[in-house]
Amino acid sequence: QAPVSLGPSPPCTLKSCLCLRSSEAMSAVLKALPLLALLVASGADAGTVTPLQKVLQLLDGMQAKGKATKHDEEVEFAEFSQWCDSTRKATTKSIDEAKSQIEQLSADIAKAEADAEQLSTEISELDAAVAQAERELSEAMAVREKEHADYSATHTDLSESIDAIERAISVLKSREGDTPQSLLQVSEMTSLPKEAKATIESFLAMSSDDGLSAPSANAYEFQSGGVVGILEKLRHKFQDQKEQKAEMNAKANYEMLAQNLKDNIQEDKKRSTDKTATKAQRLEDAAVAKADLATTEAGKAEDEKKLADTLTACNAKSMEFEKNQVVRSEEIKAIEQAMQIIQSDEVSGSAEMHLPALLQSSAAGRRGTALVQLHGGESPQEAQRRERLTTFLSGRAQALGSRYLALVATHAGADPFGKVKAMIKDLIVKLMEQANSEADHKAYCDTELATNKLTRENKQSEVEELSANVDKHVAESAQLTEELAMLADALAELRKEQLEATSMRQKESATNAATVADAKAAQVAVERATKVLKDFYAKAAGGSALLQGQSGISQEMSNASKEPYTGMQSESGGIVGFLEVVLSDFARLETETSTAEDQAAAAYEKFMDESNEDIAVKETESGHKTAKKRDVDAETESLKKELELTQEELNAANVYYDKLKPDCVDNGLSYADRVHMREEEIQSLKEALNILDQQDLV
Repeated sequence: QAPVSLGPSPPCTLKSCLCLRSSEAMSAVLKALPLLALLVASGADAGTVTPLQKVLQLLDGMQAKGKATKHDEEVEFAEFSQWCDSTRKATTKSIDEAKSQIEQLSADIAKAEADAEQLSTEISELDAAVAQAERELSEAMAVREKEHADYSATHTDLSESIDAIERAISVLKSREGDTPQSLLQVSEMTSLPKEAKATIESFLAMSSDDGLSAPSANAYEFQSGGVVGILEKLRHKFQDQKEQKAEMNAKANYEMLAQNLKDNIQEDKKRSTDKTATKAQRLEDAAVAKADLATTEAGKAEDEKKLADTLTACNAKSMEFEKNQVVRSEEIKAIEQAMQIIQSDEVSGSAEMHLPALLQSSAAGRRGTALVQLHGGESPQEAQRRERLTTFLSGRAQALGSRYLALVATHAGADPFGKVKAMIKDLIVKLMEQANSEADHKAYCDTELATNKLTRENKQSEVEELSANVDKHVAESAQLTEELAMLADALAELRKEQLEATSMRQKESATNAATVADAKAAQVAVERATKVLKDFYAKAAGGSALLQGQSGISQEMSNASKEPYTGMQSESGGIVGFLEVVLSDFARLETETSTAEDQAAAAYEKFMDESNEDIAVKETESGHKTAKKRDVDAETESLKKELELTQEELNAANVYYDKLKPDCVDNGLSYADRVHMREEEIQSLKEALNILDQQDLV
């Protein structure tokens, strides 16, 4: 509320003003009559102060007290107003910070809950992937067990067949008596080809025919050699079937598949565990943020209530202060008007004319007849009193260093008492006016100095706080810049590692592909060479017997004179064995290289996934830090502008203080010393006036 303006009094005509002043004077005199009567009864004998002067002294004291009280109230309200401004500013700032913090906490809660929900989805997907991989691993294990069981059964059957063939070959070569029994076991094998089975049965039929004579040794040997060749061919065939190449490939494929599935299961479980921990952390972050949000909202509500109460109290105090100031100003003006009326000729002239006579008549019985000053010249008593007055004023002027008392002392030594008396009264009034004017100026200075001091202190505090905040934000921006540079370096390093890993992977994949291709080609070549050798020696060993079997066994046995050449059968076995070892080595190379390729590809994919995830995390973090740095820089610029404005306000307050110092800051005598000196001067003038009043009474 704006203070009530007290405008100048409306103009008045001479007649109306005289009437107003006469009525005010008569009212003041009537109100002062009881006081004058009391003063006449109690203090007239002392002859120190006239009743009218006593009234002026009382009014002057009331005016000084009113001004002092008004000044004290102004200083107190200035401090209270400064407190209101500081409290309002601090509370408003706290509310704004709470609003910003509430927005940030709400965003953090939403982000944390969204992250937790996303993590829940990813965890469910990983758990489903783990369950699927475990089912595939279980199914692969069941298939592998069945394959291994089938292989074991086949391997056992082939081993038994090879063992039987080897025994039959051994019996045939040694011509033992249990040859039919051995061949019979061979002929009963389910895997025996029809041609071989027919040849063996023919041989067995020839051996068991009682009607025929026993064949010659050469015929028997020739016939048995054909059978041996067939058995050798069967043995090699069964040995080829017995080889573990297919089993090794199946086992390697299973182990590779099982290892990949186990790695995937382990990796997915680890990622699920990590994401579960991250989800728990994000939920905890959300809970902490919710607690902080509740606390912040409660603090904001409390600050808002405090601000409302403060504004209400400050407004009420401001209205009360304005009303009190209006009343006090009107009171001081009323006292000044009363003093002016009492000091006017209408009152003071009547008092000088009538009140001394009243005093003389009331004190006639006690003090005797009043002496009248002679107009023709000074009596010795008057000269003595003049000397006494001059000596008193000169001594006081010298003691106080007062030019006013020295001036009155000079005039008291030469001028008539009436003129000196009027001069003393004028000086008393002038000194009182100076006292009132200086009191007003002192009140103004005290108010302005107090307000300026509070302003300078507050602005200095704000400048220091803003400077600290600017430094803090600059340091935070520098820290964010450094962290962003580190993140950029880390991202560049990750991408470089990805490029290097991709290049190495491509080279490694090309090398492995070439190795597998070479191993496959070598296996085909070795198998072809082995087949050529096996086919040749099998044909060489069994071809002659089969050819003769078509013309009749007896004729062939009788016509055979010697064993035909069947090639280097003994050496061929070692070469074929070596070729089989070489073939096995190439097969193992292919399997191991394929397995290594799959493992390297899986490791590469895992590395790329992890590095891509790391890159995504770092890019997200970099984006957040970039946004935060942008906000910090914007806040820094805002703080710098606010600091600049506050510094300008502080400079303006300091300039205003420099302007106040010449008029308001004591450089010589203090205000209290000046007041005391002026009171001493007034008291001395009053004592001098008493001396003159005593002369009048005499």
